[in-house]
Parts: sequence; structure tokens; C-alpha cells
Amino acid sequence: MLRNIPLGKAYQFLEPGPVVFLTTVHCGQANIMTMSWHMMVEFDPPRIACVVSAANFSFQALRQTRQCVIAIPSVDLVSTIVAIGNCSGRDVDKFTAFGLTQLAARYVTSPLVAECFSNLECRVIDTRMVNKYNIFIMEAVNVWINQQHVNRKTVHHHGYGKFVVDGKTVILKSTKP
Repeated sequence: MLRNIPLGKAYQFLEPGPVVFLTTVHCGQANIMTMSWHMMVEFDPPRIACVVSAANFSFQALRQTRQCVIAIPSVDLVSTIVAIGNCSGRDVDKFTAFGLTQLAARYVTSPLVAECFSNLECRVIDTRMVNKYNIFIMEAVNVWINQQHVNRKTVHHHGYGKFVVDGKTVILKSTKP
């Protein structure tokens, strides 16, 4: 039997991507935020659409510098993911507070996150939807993978403190490598 639920809960069913960190630097201060509203819009070159609320401390940095790092944490950082998402870089040096290690990126000033299994250096290439929807279109200009990081299971936000961890992998025949 079908029943209606509040519209505000629709995202819980559509949120496919992993929760990630977004790092920025503004006026010499590095910041990291938790982000789950993103999606791939192109594969090669890799382009990503990200929603960063104008209320977030990272918004101004991203808008002004037009660069960031998208760092992909695994499930072992789930408590850190939530803690970072529940405070603001206006009040807290999150890298220090949560014991995360900044590494220099090659093409952007935003830091890589050593504890994450992958880091994407990104440049903002389109801001036409920022004023209306807070959507930034980015292009990854360099991708890092930590080969020593064996647990690459990601977490996916389903709202109100509920997360789903990646499960079983199914590999089927594909025409692409």
C-alpha cells in the first residue's frame, strides 16, 4: 500500500553518492566541510555539480577562489564526517579539532586530506546556477588515490543521522573498461 510522506524527505531516496569532504582555503585559512549533495555531470574530463549553501563558511571561499578539493572518506571516518558537518569553520579550525592531516595539492591551494582514500583537485568552471540554486560546476584537474587505504567503503546519507554503508559489489559485463 502506498502512502504520502512529506516532500522534504524525498532526498532520502535520491541521495546516491557518498558523503564527501570539501576543502577550501580563504584568506590563508583552510576549511573542511561535509557534503552529500553532489553528482557527476561528465566523465572525461570529470565534472561534478555540487550544492554548497550560501550559509556555509566554505561558500565564500569557493565562490572567490573557484577551487577546492573533494576528499572521499571511508566508513572508518563516519563519526568525523558527522562532527565536521555539525560545526562551522567560522568557529572551529576543523583540521586541528578533528585531527585531520592536510597535504599539499598539485594544482589548487585547497588541501588534500591524508586520511581519505581519494582526493580530487577541482576548479569551478561554471557559476551560472550559484545565485539561484547554490550549484557550482567543477572540473577535476587531478585525482589522488591512497593505495595503502584498504577499506574503501563509503557512507551515504539518508537523513536525520541515518547512513548506509556500501555493501556487496556486483560486477557485470560492460562495453567500457
